[in-house]
Amino acid sequence: MIRSVMSEDAPAICDIYNHHVENTIVTFEEHPVSVAEMQERIRKIVDRYPWLILEQEGRVLGYAYACRWKSRSAYRYSVECTIYMAEDATGGGLGKMLYTALLADLKSRPLHCVLAGIALPNPASVALHESLGFQKAAHLKDVGHKFNQWIDVGYWELIFVDNAVAHGYFL
Repeated sequence: MIRSVMSEDAPAICDIYNHHVENTIVTFEEHPVSVAEMQERIRKIVDRYPWLILEQEGRVLGYAYACRWKSRSAYRYSVECTIYMAEDATGGGLGKMLYTALLADLKSRPLHCVLAGIALPNPASVALHESLGFQKAAHLKDVGHKFNQWIDVGYWELIFVDNAVAHGYFL
């Protein structure tokens, strides 16, 4: 089941996220996030943007959300999105199902551009984004340093052609 996040999901979200913090380069955070901090992040995002949970048999298997791309007003039609899955919930299409639901929600809003930053290498994330229509827009070399290695970041973008116009903007 895909549903909107609740504050009570923070412990399960922390379990998923902190695994990635402590074991992978997919997030540049280097210290585990507390439940209280995650609840605050959820609160700040859901006021304006979607945050979805994939749950099966009462267990949170993954989450995806969108947030503001940058604070300057001209960026108001662009968002950044992200997805994290439990380690044992990858590779079976669940992430694609969750991300598809997030993108459908975003398309219902007056948005034009969805961006995704991907720490590289990450062939699974690149494949997921490209399967959903994202195209590579940038490659930044050695912009992160974690686990004693330099890490590149790529940016993929998905343009909702005429979406903002369809919602009555730019008229």
